[in-house]
Amino acid sequence: MAECDMENTSKQEDWMTSGILRKYPIYRDTLIKTCEGWIAAKRKDDEAEGLWRIKDKLYDLTEFIPHHPGGAFWLKWTKGTDITEAFESHHISKKPEYMLTKFYVRDAEKPRNYKLTLHDNGFYRVLKTRVRDKLKSVDYSPAKRTDFIHLGLLLSTFILAFACSYTGYIIFELFAGLSLCWLTIATHNYMHRKDNWQMYTFNLSLMNFCNWRVLHAMSHHVYPNSLTDLEMSLFEPYLCWWPNSRLHTKWHRMFGVAIQPIVYTFIFPYQILMRITVSLLRKNILFWHDIIGLTLPLFMLLVGQVSTLTVIRQWVVIVGLASFIFGVIGLNAGHHDPKIFHDGDAHREDRDWGLYQLDTIIDRSDIKGSQFLVLTHFGDHFLHHLFPTLDHGILPQLYPVLYETLEEFQAQLRGCNHLQHIIGQNKQLLRTESNPVPPGGVHKNKRG
Repeated sequence: MAECDMENTSKQEDWMTSGILRKYPIYRDTLIKTCEGWIAAKRKDDEAEGLWRIKDKLYDLTEFIPHHPGGAFWLKWTKGTDITEAFESHHISKKPEYMLTKFYVRDAEKPRNYKLTLHDNGFYRVLKTRVRDKLKSVDYSPAKRTDFIHLGLLLSTFILAFACSYTGYIIFELFAGLSLCWLTIATHNYMHRKDNWQMYTFNLSLMNFCNWRVLHAMSHHVYPNSLTDLEMSLFEPYLCWWPNSRLHTKWHRMFGVAIQPIVYTFIFPYQILMRITVSLLRKNILFWHDIIGLTLPLFMLLVGQVSTLTVIRQWVVIVGLASFIFGVIGLNAGHHDPKIFHDGDAHREDRDWGLYQLDTIIDRSDIKGSQFLVLTHFGDHFLHHLFPTLDHGILPQLYPVLYETLEEFQAQLRGCNHLQHIIGQNKQLLRTESNPVPPGGVHKNKRG
């Protein structure tokens, strides 16, 4: 046992310590990283005793699983883990907080594994209270426009796929790939909510919405740019954004910058190929709705006027191009730049979860004001991270209360255009030295 503890300590020292975690994440020691493996490791790290931990209290939500308004998935997958930040950000109403008392078991004996805070007078909870009040008077009609845009992208993807398989023209393949990419990103709008039909369209990309809910909603959204951000870890060993030469050498990072186009192209197919491989060699991690990923090529085969091999080639081009564009947009959407906090950098003294999110994001300022571009390019990124269950169409109406709260806490939302993000992301890939100055400098909030 002592040898095991020494080995884990050695690994942590050899790699890097986390600014938001008390322990080095167990899942990072696995060669093939899966959502199932991440959750299993998180259960060990969080030590929630098979229950659900929120702050310093343990709850037994077993009987509530089939009645959860957001769907059973969220509670089934998070059993045995600390869901403090996820619970806080996914429930704007105070009703769920009041309901928890019915499921209280006991106080936790050990401190949380996460150093982040959610105090009532802290940035996030102050902002959340104001957003809760603001939502009583917002215009919800933009949410219907979001649904219309999503449906339009779904139809255009199939229409363009039909056009290319019927005519054989390459131009339709290219537009179908672009449409599939935009559809996939737009579907992200629906992932954090209760179960809905739109989330199934995500699977046309060959990725899976259940996996995305784990690696994106439960991991990346809650702990962005940290060692427990599974979304970042999945790109290793090819791309590494953590500023530590022991993780990746300078030469390794230069190689990563050079092969980015290849990595982008395989984002979509890698997901399904990896899960098929793990299912065949270890344990089944496939879902019945993975079959949705084959509906597009089957449709093309049914309506096409070209050979079967040509249709398969066209589908491969569509998925590959969609994946590439997804990478160009998604990996340069707001999280990676030398000025952005990554685990290993100096952190601000105020560990408020909302301020932590602020330090890990630079918004896309060039697409604000366009609902279509925001929806298809991960726009309004900071507000979406803070309130992921809200429709993207509603988020712009929250900026007045956001700016008011930022000013009160002497914080600033940064922004830049896409080209600046691409340049910054490449610089971050090459960065090996930690930032010695924490984001926000020595700012202190007025409520402190």
